[in-house]
Amino acid sequence: MNMSNWLTRRRPVLNSHQRERREQLVAPPQTDQQPLHASRLIVLDLETSGLNLYRDQVLSIGAVAIEQGAIDMGQQFECTLFRPGHKVTEAVLLHGIAPSDIALGCAAADGLLDFLEFARGCVLFAFHAPFDQRMLGRSLKQDLGYRLQHRFIDVADMAPMLFPQADVGRGGLDDWLTYFGLLNSARHNAAADAQATAELLLILLSKARQQEIYRLEDLLQRLNRWRSLRQTRLSAHL
Repeated sequence: MNMSNWLTRRRPVLNSHQRERREQLVAPPQTDQQPLHASRLIVLDLETSGLNLYRDQVLSIGAVAIEQGAIDMGQQFECTLFRPGHKVTEAVLLHGIAPSDIALGCAAADGLLDFLEFARGCVLFAFHAPFDQRMLGRSLKQDLGYRLQHRFIDVADMAPMLFPQADVGRGGLDDWLTYFGLLNSARHNAAADAQATAELLLILLSKARQQEIYRLEDLLQRLNRWRSLRQTRLSAHL
């Protein structure tokens, strides 16, 4: 067996305190019937060493909480993870996390545990959520020996579904922020991107209520129908 493959597959080495914290994590509850405006929602952003789902690593986690339909400025999360042997890549030019920042980061297991305790089983929202979900899930498995159980909702799909008239199409986060006149000069680090995504999400949730989307179940059903219709239209043009 290739030695590098063996290293990535071995179980993470955790100390007793980390193992105890992992065992105390609570599985996300089933909240599909709970009104979105009454739910605690977590908006997440990750900065990674690159875009390779199988090779690159999570370097930084940023998150904010939405409660009672507003961003709770007292509930924000940010951490940089220590990654041995981290090297400068093209991604550094975007997120600005230098090797010196990584060297001062917290142990990956501790940072991930801190985030899971902050999220407390809540639904996670992210822009281009499948990427964040895959990267976070792999990091939790490799660094913590834990299986990601949180439900993810893609804000990048919510925006064009709720605002089909917007001349943005499948644009990026910056395009949607510009469309709604949201300014965020500190973009492209995890905490700032999570804040910007949360501000966008508040607009989307308000629009959702206008369209009688009140519960998570309603939102998921609408997203599934919208994706199916979009796929049908794309197939018709092939």
